[in-house]
Amino acid sequence: MEDAARESKILEISRLYAAINQKVEEFVVGNRPLIDSILIALLSEGHILIEGVPGTAKTTIAKSIAIMTGCEFNRIQGAIDLQPADMLGVRIYDQQQKEFILRKGPIFTNILLADEINRVNPKSQSAFIEAMSERQATIDGITMPLPIPFFVIATQNPFEFEGTFPLIEAQRDRFMLSIKSSYLNSDDELSIIRRVHSNQLDWDSYSRTITPLLSPETIRQYVGVVGNITVEEPVLAYIRDLVIATRTHPDIDLGASSRASIALVRGGKGMAAIRNRTYVIPDDIKQIAPAVLGHRILLGRGAEVEGLTVDQVLNEILNKVEVL
Repeated sequence: MEDAARESKILEISRLYAAINQKVEEFVVGNRPLIDSILIALLSEGHILIEGVPGTAKTTIAKSIAIMTGCEFNRIQGAIDLQPADMLGVRIYDQQQKEFILRKGPIFTNILLADEINRVNPKSQSAFIEAMSERQATIDGITMPLPIPFFVIATQNPFEFEGTFPLIEAQRDRFMLSIKSSYLNSDDELSIIRRVHSNQLDWDSYSRTITPLLSPETIRQYVGVVGNITVEEPVLAYIRDLVIATRTHPDIDLGASSRASIALVRGGKGMAAIRNRTYVIPDDIKQIAPAVLGHRILLGRGAEVEGLTVDQVLNEILNKVEVL
């Protein structure tokens, strides 16, 4: 793609990003970092894990963005008795056609919201690993591709433990980004209260005002455009140094995998695109790094005894590692 054409496409992406943000914020108060992360992951063919308490508009944001992207949207509610067939679908015998017919499950969609994924039992969680990493599902030994794009938004409440199953590291590593969704500040909370008082928080009324700004086909095109954004050698080396630092830090027992390096490259490109740039700068990587690395590292016991947090250790790494 020629430079002028690429710049034009990147400008389109940044304008769509602004339009989506503006429309979502007509209904949702705050949560700009979450909206940014969802759009970056979507443009980078990644998945996102949202950790936070209930009632922070995660589902509303996902549904709003799904409508605006023109994508099919399905939701799975995590439960201990959820079986793989409930997500993937089943093959049943049709008496009239004299053959087995596939009834596809909710995973066959463009945008899938897996709500409270840590309530899903390990057997069913394993079905997500193939879908997220290979973009395919296997039912009765038959493997079928998932729609393109296929994008998972998973949520979990880290403060509940009864009836939950912690995600294994292999599954957490499949999420490109992980972001914490927290309570609103006092000003934003008052804004919510005022909107409720003036009947401005009716989802049915709001959803009827949303019009698709994209389509699955244009998303595929934009993914290709974002993939061709320039990353200079010093920035690539900076990504390497950040990842290596997580593996050698004395307070970290398990550092980031090579999937983190891939996610930093792709996430940096997505960040550059929504900022209307055809090239990645170190600040793009620094801004996206906590969401890429935070869920991929495990602190040592000594660090936990000292009261250190993952965020504190990551901040130390980001402050020490420099672009050469």
